[in-house]
Amino acid sequence: KWKRDAMTVDAVLMYAQRGHGKRSGFYSDFTFGLWDGDMLVPVGKAYSGFTDEELLRLDRFVRNNTTERFGPVRSLAPKLAVEVAFEGLNRSTRHKSGVAMRFPRIARIRWDKPVEEADVLDTLKALLPLET
Repeated sequence: KWKRDAMTVDAVLMYAQRGHGKRSGFYSDFTFGLWDGDMLVPVGKAYSGFTDEELLRLDRFVRNNTTERFGPVRSLAPKLAVEVAFEGLNRSTRHKSGVAMRFPRIARIRWDKPVEEADVLDTLKALLPLET
């Protein structure tokens, strides 16, 4: 069975939570979103794809850009874009976005990319398999 190349989108970090195990002292669990008009809609979560060095930088970003706290969750100012790789998409009634990514991970942190240039939700929905 051939493994297809992962699909990617540029998303914006929205929420962060501390990790588990050796990462329990760091913010390493991220929720990211895409633009729907002028609003960000969460489309997935990723816990992996970055080096330990990047983890420290992301952790610092979270601590410096938290706008609200909900228990262990930190709401972030929309200032950081990430390239998210994933293996496929399904329709989802559970998610506000209407889509669920399979095996999402952070492929690249886009410190250089303006968040305004992140992808829109319709771009992701266009990748959905056709309904039969």
